[in-house]
Amino acid sequence: MNKVRTRFAPSPTGFMHIGNLRTCLYAYLFAKKNNGTFVLRIEDTDQERYVEGAVDVIYSTLKKAGIEHDEGPDKDGGYGPYIQSQRKSLYLDYAKELVEKGGAYYCFCDKARLESLKDGNGVAKYDKHCLSLSKEEVEKRLANGEQYVIRQNIPTDGVSEYEDMVFGHISVPNEDMEDGVLIKSDGMPTYNFANVVDDHLMAINYVIRGVEYLSSTPKYNLMYDAFGWERPHYMHLSPIMKDAQRKLSKRYGDANFEDFLDKGYLPEAIVNYIALLGWSPKGTDEKLSMQQLKEQFDVDGISKSPSIFDEAKMRWLNGEYIKQMPPTEFAEVARPYFEQSKVAGKYDYTELAKLLIPRVEILGEIPEKVNFLEEFGKYDTSMYEHKKMKITKELALANLVAIREELKDVDDWSDGNLKQLGTALAEKLGIKSGQIFLPLRLAITGAQSTPGGATEMAELLGKEESMRRLDFSIELLSKESI
Repeated sequence: MNKVRTRFAPSPTGFMHIGNLRTCLYAYLFAKKNNGTFVLRIEDTDQERYVEGAVDVIYSTLKKAGIEHDEGPDKDGGYGPYIQSQRKSLYLDYAKELVEKGGAYYCFCDKARLESLKDGNGVAKYDKHCLSLSKEEVEKRLANGEQYVIRQNIPTDGVSEYEDMVFGHISVPNEDMEDGVLIKSDGMPTYNFANVVDDHLMAINYVIRGVEYLSSTPKYNLMYDAFGWERPHYMHLSPIMKDAQRKLSKRYGDANFEDFLDKGYLPEAIVNYIALLGWSPKGTDEKLSMQQLKEQFDVDGISKSPSIFDEAKMRWLNGEYIKQMPPTEFAEVARPYFEQSKVAGKYDYTELAKLLIPRVEILGEIPEKVNFLEEFGKYDTSMYEHKKMKITKELALANLVAIREELKDVDDWSDGNLKQLGTALAEKLGIKSGQIFLPLRLAITGAQSTPGGATEMAELLGKEESMRRLDFSIELLSKESI
């Protein structure tokens, strides 16, 4: 078996869509699992769709995703250049060779004639009109400078067949395929031709791509055969769906990799989830590191059925990654979200991290989880009423006065010590500890929901601020009871 060589060949047309990233990931994992080479090639022959800066986005996405190419525009492995527009001179020569071998022909039909071939539904299939031109006539028209394209010459009868690594035996009647354009009138190759030439010249022997190419692959194989080149192995991937009816599509604004990073997803969690969209590992673990993915990835686990993108599942998985982060690491990756919040620069982010790690699934939740720390003021005291815990406003006020008395001379303002004091006070008063801690938490935060209990919040706020807030809340409740 020749050394495995796979490639990812994106077009620089914008951000990296989730489907493209999965194709890239599978090509990378397959190469790594088989000690092969993963090649990055930029397919920029469609200059009309080229987006300035999109090549940088490709590099950035692969780096953030932890996908490292072995060869590419910035890593010449001897098969360059790796940017199609820099290979333009190659394609016309190979197209002419294909003409000589009978696999292609010159076509001089103008736009009007091509329009006349359309049926009632506006669909046209080229009728091989120019295939009948003699060699002498072709040379004469070329010498006269007539505009032309070069078309593939597909047999009109018979069947083209191949084996796909996922879908098995594929056969397409030749009559169902059209003599597509290989070289456009501007001299640039079409994708269909350039990718065959480039894959051959770069020794790509495993082509991994979307299922939409499943039925057109016989066209490529006919070119390989006409040139006398060895066909690559093919692995086609089922689509990622938005729901049961619609595919995920960047054309319709569906989320891309950068969108999810901006929301606060961790890149390793996104990659982990995308790996599971269409592939099932043999074990039961779903949280898999890149190293584990490299070791476990196999073709047998790839599904023929479409996968539905479930952001709730990815969110859960992201939360699992967050739960295993040390507070210092969390504080660092979460820094941009802390800086966007109202607590920016006012608290120790590592201390906040200890509270948030078990309570957030994506980093984008951080501002809403911590903003209450700087929003303290007049609030609705009805939240002190708690039927299940038998707390009324009157009881809350009495318990707050009692806990304030216990706390006023405390020096050890730590979560553990404050918890002990509150528990001891509840025992002394013959009440449940929750009847102390719930009012205390509400009194010092003024918020229904907080990323920690009363004593954790008190430690975070510090004694001076906690006592100030406690006094404010006691006064607020006292006024309402008058």
